[in-house]
Amino acid sequence: MSLDPTAAGFEFDRDTRVEKDTDGVFTAVLTDGWTTFTTHPNGGYVLATALNALRQSLSQPDPLVVSAFYLRPAAPGPAEIRTETVREGRRTATGQASLSQGGKEVVRATATYGDLSPAQGPRLHTQGPPGLPDPQECAHVREFADVGPNTIGLRVEYRYSERPAFLDGRTDGDPQMEFWMRFADGRQADVHALPAMADFAVPAVTQIGAYNTVTVELTTHVRARPAPGWLACRAFTRHVDGGFHEEDMEIWDSTGVLVAQARQLAILL
Repeated sequence: MSLDPTAAGFEFDRDTRVEKDTDGVFTAVLTDGWTTFTTHPNGGYVLATALNALRQSLSQPDPLVVSAFYLRPAAPGPAEIRTETVREGRRTATGQASLSQGGKEVVRATATYGDLSPAQGPRLHTQGPPGLPDPQECAHVREFADVGPNTIGLRVEYRYSERPAFLDGRTDGDPQMEFWMRFADGRQADVHALPAMADFAVPAVTQIGAYNTVTVELTTHVRARPAPGWLACRAFTRHVDGGFHEEDMEIWDSTGVLVAQARQLAILL
């Protein structure tokens, strides 16, 4: 018998729970337990709440691609989510969700769902997973959990191959980070958590001293159902120009399978 993660009390499932109001309309309460270095809930967490509503309206089990536009910062408190089924096909189903607070739209997401059951076919990876030591041998960055009582750093564990240089005031590094990541309370990652986890990383541009960055748009491709265990992650930026930057994210599971890729466009403040 499979374990119901909500019944088990895992924080991510509890805090992204939605209640159906009417057809296509859901309510939720965003908590203050997933804030970043600001007082605003993490964008990935907000997106996961919206997707919890959307997936109830679609026939396919797994998100394949999710694209979210962040229109304004979210805040802890009540939220309304309106969903729409755009198309139901034989192999994919597409819909959209809009999460609002106080009558103002916070995030609008479009997603296509399908079935990620193992399939045969050609496989090519021009670059493999990060060559990380075992998590027990990697640096535990305690500063991420010491920012405050309700930060995401208390709910997500990180282990870095090297201590991020920006923590020690060095801002002349390469905007790239490789690290392990998992939920702190023992919840295993699944396809419904991956679009959120793609936004859980400290931005790579902190390595060059760019500390204030706000996501405009985030697209995540979910490639496979992850195996249990730590996730090996690679986050990097190649271009910073005109007050904007992109950030790419790769997530590989404990068996070395690529389970998600993401790219976001962000504003530097």
